Amino acid sequence: MEIVKVYERLLTEFGRQFWWPAETRFEMMVGAILTQRTTWSAVEVAIRKLKRKKLLNPHALANSNPQLVEAMVRQTGFYRQKARRIRKLANHLVEGYGGSVDRFLRKPWQELRSELRSLEGVGRETADVILLYAANQLVFPIDAYTQRFSRRFGLGDLDYEGLKAHFEEQMPKDLQVYKELHALIDELGKKYCKKAPECPSCILSDTCPKNLTDAIRPIST
Repeated sequence: MEIVKVYERLLTEFGRQFWWPAETRFEMMVGAILTQRTTWSAVEVAIRKLKRKKLLNPHALANSNPQLVEAMVRQTGFYRQKARRIRKLANHLVEGYGGSVDRFLRKPWQELRSELRSLEGVGRETADVILLYAANQLVFPIDAYTQRFSRRFGLGDLDYEGLKAHFEEQMPKDLQVYKELHALIDELGKKYCKKAPECPSCILSDTCPKNLTDAIRPIST
């Protein structure tokens, strides 16, 4: 699988995705936590509610009423857990960095990744999404769509770190390409490379090992 060719074909098919849809880097970080195990449309509603209450800055969120935040993010699911996690993120920024998102995100990416992962609810994927879209680091996140895509393209034996390294080794060192490819693979997963894939319609059907295998599989009688 040549990642650059995949990127070019997906870009031609879907166009630029302009991810991450956030007005500030702190909003992006909050959104990355809220989007876990839910849809982006639910997160957008929560973000709008938090904005109306002027809670999308570290100081305001850190000092907010927990029950109010829970009410703001209820539609994202696991709302008590998520409300606690985004408030802990805000507290971490206030206590360790005076509320400065810029100071926090300027740290070397390996150190920043480790620190992010020390926070409740921030696993490898969430940390890497924040590194790419908020800290502008050349780190490629591996989400469920990317894992599914990779399995179907013959990379099913690689774990998270192996897939991350595979993409980063093949991709040009271009921040925009990293951001767009991650978003484009998600778009592919939503439209064609679903749990029940729609291979005949897919722009990558002529190169996908799964589709080619299925196409030559004999029909059982």
